[in-house]
Amino acid sequence: MSGSKTRDINDYLNHISDLSDGELDLAKASLSLAAVNSPDISTEKYYYHIEKMVAATKARYEEILKAGGNDDAGTQLAALKHVLVEKNDYRGNDEEYDDLQNANLIRVIERRKGLPIALAILYVHVGQEAGFDVTALSFPAHVICRLEKDGERLLFDPFSSCKIMQAPDLRQLLKSLMGEHAELSTEFYNISSKREMLVRLQNNIKLRQVEGEDYEGALQTVETLQKIDPSEYRLSLDAGVLNARAGRLNRAVKELEHYIDHEKDDAHRRDAAAFLQQIRLNLT
Repeated sequence: MSGSKTRDINDYLNHISDLSDGELDLAKASLSLAAVNSPDISTEKYYYHIEKMVAATKARYEEILKAGGNDDAGTQLAALKHVLVEKNDYRGNDEEYDDLQNANLIRVIERRKGLPIALAILYVHVGQEAGFDVTALSFPAHVICRLEKDGERLLFDPFSSCKIMQAPDLRQLLKSLMGEHAELSTEFYNISSKREMLVRLQNNIKLRQVEGEDYEGALQTVETLQKIDPSEYRLSLDAGVLNARAGRLNRAVKELEHYIDHEKDDAHRRDAAAFLQQIRLNLT
């Protein structure tokens, strides 16, 4: 990728905050995030691959209907599964779940495996571009997708080869992820916006960078998140902590002050203020 293409990607990411959710191209944004630190990679061929899957999904849907299939949610999901799972072998990466490549859409496309959120981005983009009502839900710790048509709703797991999830399946999954005390809540069925999906994708990267003590990388990821969702003041807390760890104390002070000015929870404000005081002491 030339320097001009790198600038194009950064310009696009800087412009994301100006776009409404309907204007966001989920695939383009995700590929741009994947390529931002890879100047030798071009995103065009990956976007073309995704668009080919869109065309193949439309064609498969029409084939099923012409063969006498019902025009319902099950047929649309079957078309999606045929293209993404049976033809392209997209699947969850159980063996190396915490590998950072699983949250990089370029590497997910190259390797045909990834995290639930990365695979959900493919399903949502391909499904919506094919004309289907496909969305991601706010299920904790594991993204579940929903396909709706004419009042029929199917929940499916993009990580498990499009497996249809009923309430008992969701309850079992939740308990395996969150502990036996966890119970299903109506808020878990809320639809995630495209912007929220991008934030969730990047949060997965940030978490793994922090766990690997790559604080510079985590700070870059947080700064990208701030471009995606500048209204999310809680990112300033992450930026403050990571700037402090990187020795950028003046920047840490500004980020923490911004967080404290916007945080309404008194306990959280006190914790941040105590940390801010420690940093200011190191500046004197």
